[in-house]
Amino acid sequence: MPYKSLNQFINELEKHGELVRIQTPISPTLQIAEITDRMSKQPDGGKALLFENTGTAFPVLTNMMGSARRICSALGVEHLDEFGELMRLIIGNLLEPKKTIWDKIAMLPELNQIAQWTPHVRSGRGDCQQVIHKQPDLSMLPILTCWPHDGGPFITLPLVHTRDPHTDIRNVGMYRMQVLGPNQTAMHWHKHKTGAKHLAAYSKLGERMPVAVALGGDPAYTYAATAPMPEGMDEYMLAGFIRSRRVELVRCLTVDLEVPADADFVLEGYIDPAEEPVWEGPFGDHTGFYSLPDWYPRFHLTCITHRRDAVYPATLVGIPPMEDAQIARATERIFLEPLRTAILPELVDMHMPDAGTAHNLALVSLQTDAYEGVAYKAMNALWGAGQMMFNKILIAFNAEVELTDYKLLAHKAFSRINPARNFHFGHGIADVLDHAPQTLGIGSKLLIDATGPEQYALSKIDPEPIAHAIAQAGGELSVSSRHLLQEGLPIAFALFERTNTAPAMLGTLQMLVQQAAMQPIVVLVAADKGLPTDRLDLQAWWTLANLDPKRDILIIPTTDGQRAKVLVDGTRKLPQSDQHPRPWPNPALMDAQTIAQVDALWPQLNIGAPIASPSAELQGLNCGNSAEAKLP
Repeated sequence: MPYKSLNQFINELEKHGELVRIQTPISPTLQIAEITDRMSKQPDGGKALLFENTGTAFPVLTNMMGSARRICSALGVEHLDEFGELMRLIIGNLLEPKKTIWDKIAMLPELNQIAQWTPHVRSGRGDCQQVIHKQPDLSMLPILTCWPHDGGPFITLPLVHTRDPHTDIRNVGMYRMQVLGPNQTAMHWHKHKTGAKHLAAYSKLGERMPVAVALGGDPAYTYAATAPMPEGMDEYMLAGFIRSRRVELVRCLTVDLEVPADADFVLEGYIDPAEEPVWEGPFGDHTGFYSLPDWYPRFHLTCITHRRDAVYPATLVGIPPMEDAQIARATERIFLEPLRTAILPELVDMHMPDAGTAHNLALVSLQTDAYEGVAYKAMNALWGAGQMMFNKILIAFNAEVELTDYKLLAHKAFSRINPARNFHFGHGIADVLDHAPQTLGIGSKLLIDATGPEQYALSKIDPEPIAHAIAQAGGELSVSSRHLLQEGLPIAFALFERTNTAPAMLGTLQMLVQQAAMQPIVVLVAADKGLPTDRLDLQAWWTLANLDPKRDILIIPTTDGQRAKVLVDGTRKLPQSDQHPRPWPNPALMDAQTIAQVDALWPQLNIGAPIASPSAELQGLNCGNSAEAKLP
């Protein structure tokens, strides 16, 4: 159902036991983030949190879509697969050939339904303009500082409205905004984003670009701003589809743009392309690491409007799992059918595990019975499709697998693949937030084709000789690897302590894998000490984030008829031994002082039994006291 306000959504969550109100005074500087981090990593995402005493006139809502139940409630469905079913019905009807006039007439209800999703601009003011501040000051808002080395407070759920000056087509994107002063922020949009393209167009015209930033309202708006919509398609069409009702827009007061009438806040202003960019960041990002500072446009604020009962929405991103993982689940379900219809009919399903933080790892199942090489087609099609161009590792399976059963997938992959035949490297666009490639925004990619027949029997492997060999090389076999080996999976995670003068990691792994004790191992992964040895999810997250596949994955062919081995360097890359030219970031972890403050506050929060800080067990991953890693 469409929500008339963010408060209505809050009430719905509270009615179903999905929200906790916190009346204790909590600071937007680090404390709200630390409490939210603890809650978001609870089973199924914990609860949404409404901080009612923030030191400002406005409460803060966090983790609002951080569980399967809450993302479904936000989007008005019982299960996210309902979107796939509706997409199949609509797309199927639209594409099916119409033989007679009566067939075409029968399509009118579907066409009328689509027309009803088109946003409508109404006259007069909206609820978002009940209170007007023509001398705006961002300090009135409870804007969060999320991590200790962040460059300042950041608006993390902005719906940034811009318009192409030539076509008048609107774009609504989500680009973080660092507060620079009472009426200025940075606007963090990457060169691939539509907002950046709009600014380039205004720059050629020599004109200021109007910008309007909405916060809150129906949570469908927030989701739509994150969605990978094709360029030129209005995000409010998607919101209308989700809500089954068109979005009502009103005109801004100081810029020529429209925003949702029921938003909680609207920040109106402009960007002057003639101005020099500003130094933005660092920021603890969705990758789990800090994105380091860079130059971005400056946004000037001309007006703030808001509802009388406005709630400030915010999200926290960092080491998974967090709220953005649930938003990614919705994107998988909503866009699967258009992706299948438009570019890859053989696609059965797609899933992006939390450990891959969206772009680093994608799993697909394919119809492979028609002809050979479907995995190659999938590779080329998906790496050229919208935001899938940022994907780093793609693993393809046959149609019958369940992509969320990771243990079963691992058994199927290891019983099928020979890396010498089934690993295929590519090169292309990388996420600007990916710190691993040597060149910003350009990196390598890997397809693992696990669609073939079973050809290798798996049997239990004794971990002790392997642990001894790794210890002799200066590493430690992770506890999680012991469990995998005992289940017959020939993969080992070895944790190493590295310094600036350490030898190249792949060289160490090459010597290690030659030992007789390592003969059963097919994949040997190196990661950094400081990771919990019993947390396979964190070892996978760290490894995926730190590797550039072609540079950091080495395939060792064999001459004895056995399958090739794979060495993976998932450690930090060092400027000396690895010749890595870019600064390396630290993971986004909370500082000890804030952890202690929240520990002391916890009994007052009425939030349940104490929850340990997720950052506490990971402090050994920090190298130095800054956003940039400083290795000894």
